Amino acid sequence: MLLTLGLNHNTAPIEVREKLVFAPEHVGESLKSLTGLASVEEAAILSTCNRTEIYCDVAKQQPEELITWLANHHKISLPELQSYLYSHADQRSIKHMSRVACGLDSMVLGEPQILGQMKSAYQVANDAGTLGKYLGKLFQHTFQVAKKVRTDTAICSSPVSVAFSGVKLAQQIFGALNQQTALLIGAGETIELTAQHLKEQGIGQLIVANRTLEKAHAIASQGHGYAIEIKDIPEHLAKADIIFSSTASQLPILGKGSVETAIAKRKHKPMFMVDLAVPHDIEKEVGSLSDVYLYCVDDLKNIVDESLQTRRLAAEQAEDIIDTQVSHFGTWIRAQDASKTIYQLREQADQTRDECLKKALLSLKNGQASSAVLERLANDLTNKLLHAPSSTLKQASADGDKDLLKATQKLFNLKK
Repeated sequence: MLLTLGLNHNTAPIEVREKLVFAPEHVGESLKSLTGLASVEEAAILSTCNRTEIYCDVAKQQPEELITWLANHHKISLPELQSYLYSHADQRSIKHMSRVACGLDSMVLGEPQILGQMKSAYQVANDAGTLGKYLGKLFQHTFQVAKKVRTDTAICSSPVSVAFSGVKLAQQIFGALNQQTALLIGAGETIELTAQHLKEQGIGQLIVANRTLEKAHAIASQGHGYAIEIKDIPEHLAKADIIFSSTASQLPILGKGSVETAIAKRKHKPMFMVDLAVPHDIEKEVGSLSDVYLYCVDDLKNIVDESLQTRRLAAEQAEDIIDTQVSHFGTWIRAQDASKTIYQLREQADQTRDECLKKALLSLKNGQASSAVLERLANDLTNKLLHAPSSTLKQASADGDKDLLKATQKLFNLKK
């Protein structure tokens, strides 16, 4: 039985989620501890800032055992933990994993990072030797579903954060960003996210300006850049093709005069500016300059709102795709159940055959006529193979179990 146990940003506050995070370097050990439970045959762990989920193939549905393990592992009391958890079994577990991989269960609808995190969870479990036939196959199926959703819908085509929207606009103006220099003003979460998006799009160089050089350097180092103090911006402004600013300053940091000077030094090469601050970091008058493309946070929010609507429509299409693919995987699982039964049936038949053959060979060795031995072998084999099902069918008939009788006729293709 496939089972998912976890919590996420919808069911638990950050204070609780933080307590359930599995340190990446210890996940392998945790998995081996988890598969040491009597009921757990396969296991994987997905642990991010927004969710912690355990995926298992278990002998029977026993979330209580997993909950106890999770609480003990993180040294949290059961009463503190239980109200935040959810569990899904079989078809619901398969669907949940697909929705997570496609970003339909994320804080930001359709965000792509979660798929990479799921692939990492799969790799760690695979390396730890805690994946087997069912859970390993489910992960591969989930990745295929996510690929199909991202290919066949617009779930990831539209930016849904102001930072990402700004980077996308920059690409519309400059095309590839590998030859561009970006100046980021500030060092908060928004600027950090912007730096990450720029790095993913191959930005040529990053310059990060902040009042605290240490924080600026930490962000700049991610993109082969360097840090400067805010007071030194005029000396570096002309180098910047792209500017993002998000500070808590009560007064503008960039004025029309300094930008005019930079444009002249650049020989009127275009500058793209995004002011994400409230109040504004960049004077509104800068937008009137030729060769300057200035956007404020309200401009980008309109883009984000339109993008979210696009993603919501795509999410509806994604749900249909997931439902179809979950049904396909359910068919595969049921086929595996048949394989187990077929294997057991063949194993039993082989054992009966070997017993009858051994008896026949002994008879031949003792000098009995081969024709008589072969006739007895055929009778013994038929009687032994049909004894148990014949007895069961007689009892079924006595009990009025017509379904079993019909199933037998279908199974052996018997003529009515």
